Amino acid sequence: MDFERRLSLLGPARPVASEVPAEKQATLDGLRARMAEILGRPPVEPELPDPEATLLPFVRRDTEHGPLCTRQERLGRSYHVGRMCVDEAARADPSLLALLALDPGLAAVDPRRALFLDTETTGLGGGAGVLAFLVGLAWFDDEGALVMEQLLLQRPGEEDALLELLRERVERASVLVSYNGKAFDLPLLRGRFVMNRRPPLPDRPHLDLLHVARRLHKKRLGACRLIGLEADVLGYVRVGDIEGGDVAARYSHYLRTGDEGALAAVVEHNALDVVSMAALVGLYGEPFDALHDEDLIGLARVLHRAKDLPGARRAADAAVARALDPEALKVRAEIAKARGDRAAALLDYEAFAEEIDDPGARLELAKLYEHHVKAPEKALELLDQGTGESDEALSRRRARLVKKAEKRAKAGG
Repeated sequence: MDFERRLSLLGPARPVASEVPAEKQATLDGLRARMAEILGRPPVEPELPDPEATLLPFVRRDTEHGPLCTRQERLGRSYHVGRMCVDEAARADPSLLALLALDPGLAAVDPRRALFLDTETTGLGGGAGVLAFLVGLAWFDDEGALVMEQLLLQRPGEEDALLELLRERVERASVLVSYNGKAFDLPLLRGRFVMNRRPPLPDRPHLDLLHVARRLHKKRLGACRLIGLEADVLGYVRVGDIEGGDVAARYSHYLRTGDEGALAAVVEHNALDVVSMAALVGLYGEPFDALHDEDLIGLARVLHRAKDLPGARRAADAAVARALDPEALKVRAEIAKARGDRAAALLDYEAFAEEIDDPGARLELAKLYEHHVKAPEKALELLDQGTGESDEALSRRRARLVKKAEKRAKAGG
């Protein structure tokens, strides 16, 4: 039975106790008193949430599409998440964001009209019964300040108004920004529009920061959870945050009992998510000086992959200058080779090979010694150390180099 069906069985009214014989009632009262003594608190009857009153920071209002529960806060100018100011997201270079996302369509967007989006849902998977009960949004107003808005679904039957306001926000946006939204948030929301027979969400370019984060930080950080990026990239550590796996259970508890305290941490978690996205866009919009030293290697690689060779070289030069990871030499060599600068590639591959035992680097050196330096003898020495090729490819390369070496020897004689 899906989530909505289970909830509908609760009905809008509080449960009514049936008639119980006096003797049994006395026994039940005694048990309740004993339980209260053990738990240290009086027994509480379950209550459904009262839609007319809330201790959470939301305002409930009526709309033509039904009741809507919203919270909106305008953050102060120069509001920071760790070391990054969220205002920088409005000044991010869209062409650079497009390169990092490997999505040319993002180059024409206006970051000042970005809509940051995150959802909290009743389940981690998809399916018709999964709801987005809390939608977090953020955008820049006309004065350049970040506005954070949250839409709360107090009752699943009140979804229409939430979906309609979300559609209006998306319609005004130049680009959507999410964290894993391409795989989860947007498909879920689009499904809810279909289930409720509402006009679909407008199509907009979509910057999914999870994809960018993995390209830049995975080598250093491994799993790129947003909370991890806040700590290790932005320098902000959350205190008292909840685990994502607890979110659905808290909402279910809230619906059963009316306990708003169960949702307070979820609301705060969601708000931090959307604001942190703005801080990340600010960082990625001008990353050369803002990124951690080791992440510059990831930046150089992704710009190389995006065919921005000048930008890739700039990032690789910065990574080599900080001299923390020999891998920077290999990356810079790869970029030099792509630029056609074989002399520079040779120098960096040699420097890298002196520090790291890498068959792939030796193979690249063997190619350069054969075709650029015209030194087949040196290339043969590298083959003897191992280049990671298949036996067949190695045999062909060796035979060719031996012939070239013999020819040089005869010419020299």
